[in-house]
Amino acid sequence: MCLDIMDYMAHTLAIITVVYENYTVLDDFLASFEKQTNKDFTIIVVDTSKNPRPIPSQTLDVISIPTKNLGYAEAINVGINDAQKRSHSHFAIINSDTYVDVHFVESIYQSLTEHPHSIIGGKIYYAPGYEFHQSRYQDSEKGKVLWYAGGHMDWNHVLTIHRGVDDIDQGQYDKTDKTEFITGCFMCYSNYIVNKVGRWDKSYFLYYEDTDFCERAKRKGISLIYNPHIVLWHKNAQSSGGSGSKLHIHYQDKNRIMFAIRYAPVKTTIHLIWNYFVKKITSG
Repeated sequence: MCLDIMDYMAHTLAIITVVYENYTVLDDFLASFEKQTNKDFTIIVVDTSKNPRPIPSQTLDVISIPTKNLGYAEAINVGINDAQKRSHSHFAIINSDTYVDVHFVESIYQSLTEHPHSIIGGKIYYAPGYEFHQSRYQDSEKGKVLWYAGGHMDWNHVLTIHRGVDDIDQGQYDKTDKTEFITGCFMCYSNYIVNKVGRWDKSYFLYYEDTDFCERAKRKGISLIYNPHIVLWHKNAQSSGGSGSKLHIHYQDKNRIMFAIRYAPVKTTIHLIWNYFVKKITSG
């Protein structure tokens, strides 16, 4: 589906990201947006660092918002609030430890036009060198190793499962379709979703806030859409010290229980709580 200039004028996109201390990740992030085929967007960087720095750009419309570090979810809320004040009606939430395909913005506009009342996710690869199983792949395969290509909820274990994770992309996930979970690494939606679902829940601080947002949306009849034409690469977990770091594990375990208490079957929730405290006792 082709869009004409009137489609673009109808809604302006705010790209919302969060940075905490690690400013080097923004180099590749911003460089990829400088190459976009569609320049109709504003980048809002919510800076939760202790000593915020200027984030200059010669070619991009970048707005930096220093704010207290109250967690990823609240930082996203700050970004959305600011975007709405600036009359943006469409939002792309994206990790700062990513970089994007040259048609990224173009594909977002097209997808939001086709699915105006949905939350949309894209195809996410591991950035080369950030694969979880690095020795498994040939150099020619790196950059095509999937991190997310849609997802589903495993309610028996209260886990979000990324479809295609660690697979080499051979076109097996190239169909736009409904999905059960969209990662907070990237999702986009309109003011309609904000009005229908509300803000992100800041009580999670870090991790599972995206799972909670998706679950609330589904329970309000909102469709979650996976669109493989929206493409980006992820330097996995660089914002939290890397996959498997103490910070990563702490918030994953804690927030998994909080999410379970709200949404999961009682028996599963009790089992999770029991295992959590056993793990704390044996590791302490």
